[in-house]
Amino acid sequence: MTERLPSPQLLLALAALRDRAMAAKSLNALAFSLANDLYQLIPFHQALVFANHDPAQELLCVSGLARPSEDSPYLIWLEQASRWLHEQVEGQEPRWLAREALTLPDALAEGWGEWWPDGVLCIPIEPQEGPRLGLVCLLLEREPPAALLALMPGVWQTWAYCWQSLTRQPRLLRWRPSRRQWLTLALMAGLMLLIPIRQSALAPAEIVSRESRVISSPLAGVIAEVQVRPNQTVSAGTPLFRLDETTLRNRAEVLTQEVAVADAELLAASQRAFDNPQSRRELTLLSGRAQQKRAELSGVQLQLGRSQVLAPAAGVAVFSDANDWLGKPVVTGERIMQLADPAQPAMRIQLPVADAIALEPGAEVTLFLTAYPLQPLRGKILETSYQAQPNAEGGVAYRLLATIESAPDHARLGLHGTAKLHGERVLLGYYLLRRPLAALRAWSGL
Repeated sequence: MTERLPSPQLLLALAALRDRAMAAKSLNALAFSLANDLYQLIPFHQALVFANHDPAQELLCVSGLARPSEDSPYLIWLEQASRWLHEQVEGQEPRWLAREALTLPDALAEGWGEWWPDGVLCIPIEPQEGPRLGLVCLLLEREPPAALLALMPGVWQTWAYCWQSLTRQPRLLRWRPSRRQWLTLALMAGLMLLIPIRQSALAPAEIVSRESRVISSPLAGVIAEVQVRPNQTVSAGTPLFRLDETTLRNRAEVLTQEVAVADAELLAASQRAFDNPQSRRELTLLSGRAQQKRAELSGVQLQLGRSQVLAPAAGVAVFSDANDWLGKPVVTGERIMQLADPAQPAMRIQLPVADAIALEPGAEVTLFLTAYPLQPLRGKILETSYQAQPNAEGGVAYRLLATIESAPDHARLGLHGTAKLHGERVLLGYYLLRRPLAALRAWSGL
């Protein structure tokens, strides 16, 4: 007789199982399909999907439920049972495990009787080559029909193929070099460390003027008016700021009156000196007092003339804000602003101590301005500070001054950027290990 063919509905169900597995986009989606889609062919109590991490087994999905996250007694027992099941299944063929036919460990027997039915169908997920990927366990009352299981190997192979595709590592990660290859790589790395390269460092920088004059307060007083704006271009003789003159003018008026009184006393003594010998002796004292008052008045008038500060030369007035100085008391010699020459720009670089390299005057510098990143400025170091000093950011840095070649139009005073300092040539190994070695020596004290 001709062998009876399976029904079309069964063939369609098998095709649907393979299609759902092939449509999975992740391992979790595939595990959900494995745990739920087989129910229409094999009605089970529960399906469990484990991923093999030899010797541990990871529970990926439970049929009809989201994956439990808490450590319940069932999950604790299931962790032990999964390892035992993995050892019982050998090869690629599914195995039916009936409770009555097994000699269960004492730790598993009680839990099986409480949570599982009489048997479990274990389906290994194994590719054609390589170790086992996972295990699908179907909890059943009786073993599925042999005729149905005979039609299922195509489904098991599809599951294994999809699982392997979703967990496959790139070929580069699977590459394991041989000992000879390791030696070749080590030799190449050692040779690369001997390549000479130019040492460099990055540091914040600002465009300043090489020729700048400090404009300080000529005398102690209070600033009454700042007559220029920040970064304003001024010419020689332009008023910059003015000190309050109230105290000096009052002092000048008092001294003017005192000079008049001293002159009157001197004149009266001179007239009495013809017939009064005592008045003749007072002439020298009164004359000296009159000269003293005139000298004091001349000094106050000189201070009044210095209360208005003028620009000694043409340049740019560099200071923060006029409102910061209005009404502020200052002492003699306190710096108020700088008068910079915009025709002689230079780079002022703050090189942090941690990034310091050996630099000599004449070393090349490239400045990348924040406002013009595609138009770098080039120059050479003019001078370096002897010792590091605190900067505005709260760190400690060396101050360097560098020239600007050809001085383009966009090299305006006050612009900021990042300067790349080029030092001498060193080996690549020294360049890479310089800071780690310095930190190791500082930590170890060697």
